[in-house]
Amino acid sequence: MSLKHSKPGAGKFTRAIHGGEMDPSLFGEVSIPIFQTSTFAFPTAEEGAARFTGERPGYIYTRLKNPTIDALERCVADLEGAYAAAATASGMGAVSTVCFALLESGSHVVASEVLYGPSRVLIEREFSRFGVQATFVDTTDTGNVVQALRSNTRLVLLETPANPTMGVTDIQATADIAHDAGVILAVDNTFASPYLQRPLERGADVVIESCTKFLNGHADVVGGMVAARSETVYKRIRHALTLCGGTMDPHQAWLILRGVRTLPLRLERAQDNAMKLAFFLSDHPKVLWVKYPGLPDHPQHQIARKQMDGFGAMLCFGVRNGVQGGRTVMNHVQTITLAVSLGGVESLIEHPASMTHTGLSKEQREKAGIFDELIRLSVGCEDFEDLRDDLDRALEQV
Repeated sequence: MSLKHSKPGAGKFTRAIHGGEMDPSLFGEVSIPIFQTSTFAFPTAEEGAARFTGERPGYIYTRLKNPTIDALERCVADLEGAYAAAATASGMGAVSTVCFALLESGSHVVASEVLYGPSRVLIEREFSRFGVQATFVDTTDTGNVVQALRSNTRLVLLETPANPTMGVTDIQATADIAHDAGVILAVDNTFASPYLQRPLERGADVVIESCTKFLNGHADVVGGMVAARSETVYKRIRHALTLCGGTMDPHQAWLILRGVRTLPLRLERAQDNAMKLAFFLSDHPKVLWVKYPGLPDHPQHQIARKQMDGFGAMLCFGVRNGVQGGRTVMNHVQTITLAVSLGGVESLIEHPASMTHTGLSKEQREKAGIFDELIRLSVGCEDFEDLRDDLDRALEQV
């Protein structure tokens, strides 16, 4: 049994639907089976030994490899244009695996000052305990990356579009800067997903995805993925992952793979809603500003047009009366759900300064553009009119 590659030139819908299929199937099943087993039997002692040495392919133990997890990894690697991918137990498992694999004591990291809150906390407070240094800069200006590089820099980590400010960094320009210095570039692609953006095609070496979000799309499972452009970097990632044990469970993988099959359909619908809501909010008297890459007045609109196939389903906006105004809006929505996370079929609303980014000081948040009035909106697949009316009613309470 093996996993099929997509046909050369297949479109993104086709690859999402058929990526990772088994060839041949066991019984003609259309859905990938869940191989819910911790260990795999060997037909002979010689075969077991050969699998451990790598002389023969085959499965040994699910922490190392599993057919269901393999199917998801192959599918996402295909969508990302990667050499291979490694599935992790959570999105933060993906971030920590990359850091563990590519950094050592005395290493220096240049990272976007706007990152998912726990990603920054991990680097700034936890890896620093082991001698890893970090500089956080506004990567939307690539000149800041150039200035931040040091002789011991080993990793540049971007998040684009950024969480939650929607800043967009030029991936190709940053890759050129990093590679000229002999540094690996990793990009957190969670906000866009491989359907809308493929950083490896723009020169990145590693892509990080939170599978919890758009890839799964149904708010019912947690997972992560690391995809690498080269075999060398992939082997470092895979070694760190299996050694530390942050691997995915087969049932997780099956749920996420099921979600990937509808990724194009969901994201096309959600980003259509997001674009309409961005224009609606831009004209609302209770809204101070809106950040969405699809708006012509977004500072990096042209970069987004160049490197993305669409502008995505995430946006943020500032509401009058600061924190209290934001609370009022969030306490009065009815169709939109007040919850963290993103990328599901349902629309979610949250307040980063008091929720997802509380690990940063107020000074750090404001320097990164995460102001108290900022509300983050993950736009789902509901009827646009219902979402618009829901926000309008809530905003009128401000």
